[in-house]
Amino acid sequence: MGNIENKLRTEDSSIHDWYRFVLSFPPHLVRQYLEEFSADQTSFVLDPFCGTGTTNVECKKRGIPSWGIEASPLTHFASKTKCVWLKDTSNFLRTAKQIALAATQTINSLPKLRTLSEEQASLILKNSICDQPLSSTLVLRDAIRAARSPYEDYYLLALAKHIVCSYSNLKFGPEVGISRKKKECVDVVEIWLSEIEKMKADLEQWKQYSSTLADISLGDARNIPKTDYAGKVDCVITSPPYPNEKDYSRTTRLESVILGFINTKDDLRKIKKGFIRSNSKNVYRSDTDAQYVCRIESINKLSSEIEHRRLELGKTSGFEKLYASVVKQYFGGMAKHLSELKPYLRNGASLAYVVGDQASYFQIPIRTSILLGEVAESIGGYEVERIDTFRKRFATVTETWLNEDVLILKYKGDQHGKV
Repeated sequence: MGNIENKLRTEDSSIHDWYRFVLSFPPHLVRQYLEEFSADQTSFVLDPFCGTGTTNVECKKRGIPSWGIEASPLTHFASKTKCVWLKDTSNFLRTAKQIALAATQTINSLPKLRTLSEEQASLILKNSICDQPLSSTLVLRDAIRAARSPYEDYYLLALAKHIVCSYSNLKFGPEVGISRKKKECVDVVEIWLSEIEKMKADLEQWKQYSSTLADISLGDARNIPKTDYAGKVDCVITSPPYPNEKDYSRTTRLESVILGFINTKDDLRKIKKGFIRSNSKNVYRSDTDAQYVCRIESINKLSSEIEHRRLELGKTSGFEKLYASVVKQYFGGMAKHLSELKPYLRNGASLAYVVGDQASYFQIPIRTSILLGEVAESIGGYEVERIDTFRKRFATVTETWLNEDVLILKYKGDQHGKV
């Protein structure tokens, strides 16, 4: 592993960049905890909030079997595709060039630009993408699917990446917004084809580990969808959502709509109900996760403090009224997740949860890692070993520095059963 290990220490690009959230946690952090937990080819690693597959890709590069769970269909598709590495790429670029040619011919002969349906358009931010790049993207998408190639998922993933990075007017800071400078004319096909060339080089570089298991499940981490891996997980490395006002569904909304993962408001609502309740735009009357932390005094106190501050400030918007509830629903959801996780863990398993402090709710600090540690110990079986601070970020609204921490847990064996 020597040469590969040295390479991994200096490179965070290649497969990670096929598609990656702006705020994804860094690959080097995954490597750090794989090393600390002594994970090797005999280990089994889980990321229950796998997002775009950072943990699973790093495991696969090392020949370490892994499993990921992701609730968003688009990011599940991205991480699953990123974790399937072809042994034979001889026709990978040739087929892509044929698709590019077909798409270009169609684009040049269109009598009018193509558009999204009215309902699809209502799901994305206005001016997310200009007319010409949108039309060309839709043509290229259909050309990829019409080719019925065995490489279709890779081609669509490359398209998803550049819908955001190269074709759209989106900006991230950290919530999604619209840039003042609009991309009105984009060579959609040529940019996509350049990405396919990079993908081919990556696949050829890492094909020696193509057979290493990296299983990605679509599902809710509060209701773990598989039983195949019961008692097999040696370590968990993950970065769940934080309790704040960031609507995670908006981060991938544009590409989700264009690729057909979301077509209606009902589709969107169904997806959001599978997320941990981390923001007020993702809370529903039927939610019951708060019951799992009803006896944890620190969380009750924090929720009460937020509600008291709301009343004190005279804040009456619908979202602001939900802030106190979000805190309970979030930590309750994490409690349910940790309880659901127990049957899959080996005794002595190590867990690393990358979470951030927040002050989104009337500038009242939420020490996420500390509270999550209390939640873990309250349900039994888990022991907090320590909290590592891996970076600090400046919150411009509150003008304060907030920690991003790694909560390190040890699983000692089930003592109380599920919550």
